[in-house]
Amino acid sequence: MNVERVRSSFPILSKKINGSTLVYFDNSATTHKPVQVIDSVSQFYCQWNSNIHRGIHYLSEKATEMYESSRESVREFIGAENSSEIIFTRGTTEAINMVATCFGAVNVSEGDEIIISEMEHHSNLVPWQVLCKQKKATLKVIPITDNGILRADLLLSLITQKTKLIAITMVSNVLGTVNPVNAIIKTAHSFNIPVVLDAAQCIQHTKIDVKELDCDFVAFSGHKMYAQTGIGVLYGKKKWLDTISAYQYGGGMISSVDLFSTEFCSPPNKFEAGTPNISGALSLKAAIDFLNDIGLNSIEQHEKNLMEYATQKLMELEHITIYGPQTNRTGALSFNIDGISSYDVAALLDRMAIAVRSGTHCAQPLMKRLGIKNCIRASFALYNTNQEIDLFIQGIKRVLNLLT
Repeated sequence: MNVERVRSSFPILSKKINGSTLVYFDNSATTHKPVQVIDSVSQFYCQWNSNIHRGIHYLSEKATEMYESSRESVREFIGAENSSEIIFTRGTTEAINMVATCFGAVNVSEGDEIIISEMEHHSNLVPWQVLCKQKKATLKVIPITDNGILRADLLLSLITQKTKLIAITMVSNVLGTVNPVNAIIKTAHSFNIPVVLDAAQCIQHTKIDVKELDCDFVAFSGHKMYAQTGIGVLYGKKKWLDTISAYQYGGGMISSVDLFSTEFCSPPNKFEAGTPNISGALSLKAAIDFLNDIGLNSIEQHEKNLMEYATQKLMELEHITIYGPQTNRTGALSFNIDGISSYDVAALLDRMAIAVRSGTHCAQPLMKRLGIKNCIRASFALYNTNQEIDLFIQGIKRVLNLLT
């Protein structure tokens, strides 16, 4: 992969902060946008802006065509059977909430059980907590080991006849742990239990094939894979989307209405009430085209090399505690410096134009399991380089000299 050619597509990477060129290692929070994505949004508003689906004039028909072409691009990108299985949402959070609300309404009752893991982002934890409280159901948790590996071997001991759903992250947004979702899905399906996958920290790093995985639902966000904010995807198997309730009600998802009764459209329109984020969907198509042009295999290998290099360099320093497995991780590298607040570290690195994330990373139960209040997270993308990692390590050394 020609990293310099890739970097040239991202205008923000040439930005100077405090006189130094930006080193951006906060990609798990959001990725930067290539000119191809930026142009797709600008061109829509300059040339094609119109509402979709209901207009018969030229602009509306063109906007509808482009919007549905974006849905088809997503279908191809994740290997779905039919574009009707692709629901556009505002992001991973709304997609998971949609499953919790719509699936939970018709499939979860008092005494039933839902299984999650100990490493979940709040977006794949709180919706299930709320659902269980509403339905008087039970939330069960797959634990992790001290080095951040999911105890998938304990899944069988958690499953009962009351288990209605398993919701699991494919990759931890803190630890970078790659979970064995293939095995989890196989086990779950042997008991006819559907599985929801949170792919927010996976979709930008490696190829996902929903048919090969045989998963029931997958949620991910556009802004973590180089598209704009406010656009995301829920993939759902047709058998579930046909039977679960709608999420919101209004224009665009109605087949026929009178004053006292309504018939709803079939998926995907059934789940997309109101005017959607049209430009966001187009930006997602542009981002997918951008990723496909580079090649996901090349991206995965490049990012694997970055992770190995950064881990090795960080381990050479004293007073550093790294969290998570040393192998089979992607995206995120989290750590602390002994006796120093993660917020102080992040603030000092920011003065050197190095952007990292500090805090609990929307994973407070995981922080408690690790025995820490918060940590520093460096997260990598396809445009990052070993040279940037060297600057990052130099920055950490400066922090150590100042504060230890």
